[in-house]
Amino acid sequence: MIHFDKVSKRYPTAQEALSGLSLHMDAGEMAFLTGHSGAGKSTLLKLIMLMERPTQGQLLINGKNLGRLHRSQIPYYRRRVGVVFQNHQLLFDRNVFDNVALPLQVSGYQPREVGRRVRAALDKVGLLNKEKHNPIALSGGEQQRVGIARAVVHKPRILLADEPTGNLDPELSAEIMTLFRQFGELGVTVLVATHDVDLITRMNRRQLHLQQGKLVSDEAIADVSR
Repeated sequence: MIHFDKVSKRYPTAQEALSGLSLHMDAGEMAFLTGHSGAGKSTLLKLIMLMERPTQGQLLINGKNLGRLHRSQIPYYRRRVGVVFQNHQLLFDRNVFDNVALPLQVSGYQPREVGRRVRAALDKVGLLNKEKHNPIALSGGEQQRVGIARAVVHKPRILLADEPTGNLDPELSAEIMTLFRQFGELGVTVLVATHDVDLITRMNRRQLHLQQGKLVSDEAIADVSR
């Protein structure tokens, strides 16, 4: 599903954020991306999101070379990639339903289909009864679940999360990770960038550790039931 083949990324400042990185993730696999601040985690995620392109090497998603995607194909590609952020990035002038519906409305879905997909996504994250609430009235954990619902409303093949539990306590963090694991069970490839060592240990999943732009450790966990 996700295949980095000797990928390097150098910015105009001459900073090399990634250097000769190679890795592969299967469909439905869940893994954690770790490393110090500036190790290259965000750059790796941005390459998958097509917010950046490699300086060298190839990035293939489901066998397709992203370097060969025409600019006009990028919006369609991004619909297949869900992204969850640490700070939720919710709109507080809209209710929960409208926050989750926004990506579908931008893509031109018909109202009936929007309603069906939004409610299915909210049901999956346990917030169907909160669709008319303003996000500001929700707890931090609930706001993060709204962000997850918005990320998966397009039914993406890949789900990326950048420090999704950074502002949550351990119990809420575990709930969020359970949701991610459930999406993996549905065939979604899940990659989570995090500094939360305790959480990673409890989840018992593959760990990809970056250091100065290089993959220095790839710890695959055996006998993990999905």
